[in-house]
Amino acid sequence: MNEIINYIHKANRVVIFTHQSPDGDAMGSSLAMYHFVRGLGKSAQVIVPNAFPDFLAWMPGADSVLQYDTQREQANGYIDQADLVICTDFNDPKRIGALGDRMLEMTCPKVLIDHHLYPTNFADFIVSVPEASSTCELVCEVIGDEAIRQLGDKAKDIATCIYTGLMTDTGNFSYNSNRPQIYPIIAQLIELGVNKDAIYNAVFNQYSVDRMKLVGYCLYQKMRVFPENHAALIYLGRKELYRFNFQKGDAEGIVNMPMQSKDIHYSVFMREDKATPDEMEKNGGIKTKIKLSFRSQGDRPVNVFASEVFNGGGHANAAGGEYYGPLAEAVQLFLDNYQKYFTK
Repeated sequence: MNEIINYIHKANRVVIFTHQSPDGDAMGSSLAMYHFVRGLGKSAQVIVPNAFPDFLAWMPGADSVLQYDTQREQANGYIDQADLVICTDFNDPKRIGALGDRMLEMTCPKVLIDHHLYPTNFADFIVSVPEASSTCELVCEVIGDEAIRQLGDKAKDIATCIYTGLMTDTGNFSYNSNRPQIYPIIAQLIELGVNKDAIYNAVFNQYSVDRMKLVGYCLYQKMRVFPENHAALIYLGRKELYRFNFQKGDAEGIVNMPMQSKDIHYSVFMREDKATPDEMEKNGGIKTKIKLSFRSQGDRPVNVFASEVFNGGGHANAAGGEYYGPLAEAVQLFLDNYQKYFTK
């Protein structure tokens, strides 16, 4: 991993990319690298494909992040001057949308830090550890505890970002968290001043009353259970989201809730959204995009289903996918295929 540090030391202007609809690990890993690079006296800029949830806006440095879909001209100004690209928490340029096309045009070195399966060979140097809990775990290993400590005021910011990614990508350490390496890292981060209780509160206890009502609606009226396969499906159309004043991030965690039942081992959540102009162009003008989340417990993978049926992928117990077309078609595609994949 010293190669990545060498790339950073040779660079002067660094841009940092992460995936569409950034989650806690995406924001944590990219912002941790942002603070590290700036701590070394370099120029750094995080650019995300689209908006991240409001419950991550408190993170150190989040107010400096540029969104490529709404701030393209300003973002391209940084990209044009960059002499290094750091990619975090995605394994393929497709996962960053139009920003991926722009990245592939860049001639400067690119490094990738990620924990998803099967990274494509688009970077000059790749750190890929699928068994890691999160990309933030790998970022911590890349930077190194001593290097973080030496950055003084930046150290707590880096530690806070890394802990946020560790916590969110493991469901507060309830899955993908059996690697012993995680827990010494957590101890080190707390020594650096991380307030883990405050971070939990900032991420998980800041939802609106409307979101709480949405959750109740999902569980009481929209959850379909398939007992023979120990599976559950929740799906929401745009009109339903509008009814509950849906805000970006309000759907976070809903997919996990059915598995609080002892009889449900698989859970799928679908949400209707508008396709972006770039997505419409790539998908024959289709205006509707269905975003899917998959979760499971134990040795019951969902990433194969996500990949083979819904053009997605991810981890064995936590994956994502997408479908361009009406919500009813996506639901039917699930119904036609789930029994093949949900077998335990």
